[in-house]
Amino acid sequence: MPGVGDHVVDMTESFIAIRDALPYLLHGSMVTIGLVCGAMLLGLALGIVLAVGHVYGGQVIRSVVGVYVWFFRGVPLLVLLFLFYFGLFSFLNINLSAFTVAALVLGLISAAYQSQIFRGAILSLPEGQFKAARALGMSDRKSICYIILPQALRLSIPAWSNEYSIVLKDSAVAYALGVMEMMARAHFVASRTYEHFPLYFTAGVMFLILTYLGTRGLGFLEKKVRIPGYAR
Repeated sequence: MPGVGDHVVDMTESFIAIRDALPYLLHGSMVTIGLVCGAMLLGLALGIVLAVGHVYGGQVIRSVVGVYVWFFRGVPLLVLLFLFYFGLFSFLNINLSAFTVAALVLGLISAAYQSQIFRGAILSLPEGQFKAARALGMSDRKSICYIILPQALRLSIPAWSNEYSIVLKDSAVAYALGVMEMMARAHFVASRTYEHFPLYFTAGVMFLILTYLGTRGLGFLEKKVRIPGYAR
């Protein structure tokens, strides 16, 4: 039967494995942050366009947006990664890195979810504001850009921070394409040192830290842009 000494040796080996792998995992965290930032920015830009089209567009535009949202919310992330990397881009002979494809797919999926966040925020605003802007001589484009969107984006920050957490967790699936982010590096080291639990546990803690820092940062942003006395 294993004695106390054996457990001490096991713990020592675990700490050594974590210590040796930590710089390697920290470098992977930079890759993870790059994936998340790229996906969130793409999702933000495309999500705003989709939300505006869904609310103010014609029937054809709303239908196209609806199909887009339905597709990217309904197909699993892993399937989309393989579909784009090994299927679409290979068929079109477009040579993109695994990192770029992973960030693109994560961004396209995030855009589908963010569009619904922004759409809800836009619809929560009083209809009279858009009509008042038009009555003052503003075009529809200027009314949306300068009156509607600044308010809607403020109201969307709490839900946007939740989307950040989801994209961060989904980024771990990018290892399926060979992207050397945190999870891929933890798996790489664990498969060679056989210290699976401590290394996967360390990767999990690092994901929690990134989640905490991101949500705290967005919470700070929400307070900075909040208009006193203004609520949904």
